[in-house]
Amino acid sequence: QLQVVQSGGGLVQPGGSLRLSCAVSGRTLDDFAIGWFRQAHGKEREGVSCISSANTPTYYADSVKGRFTISRAHAENILYLQMTILKPADTTIYYCNIGGPSGYWGRGTQVTVSS
Repeated sequence: QLQVVQSGGGLVQPGGSLRLSCAVSGRTLDDFAIGWFRQAHGKEREGVSCISSANTPTYYADSVKGRFTISRAHAENILYLQMTILKPADTTIYYCNIGGPSGYWGRGTQVTVSS
């Protein structure tokens, strides 16, 4: 059984940075497609960044290209989303995903970008 513990997020000023993490236990992250999604209240969940497999390009939503970076620490089995040059439009709840839409989800963490 795979378990996901999501952390990070919080309040940051515009232009600031945050890092989200998802620590995974029970299976190695290398076995799965991984990604980050976000969902504003009343809106559909949006894909932010995803890695489908080792041989496919990393996906980034146009709105975050050049600002966000997805990565994984293989030894620690942790998935990260480094977010820089944050904007108020990035304010919402972020979720990590392991194994695609029918896979495993983090609990979600709030990111608020405000002065």
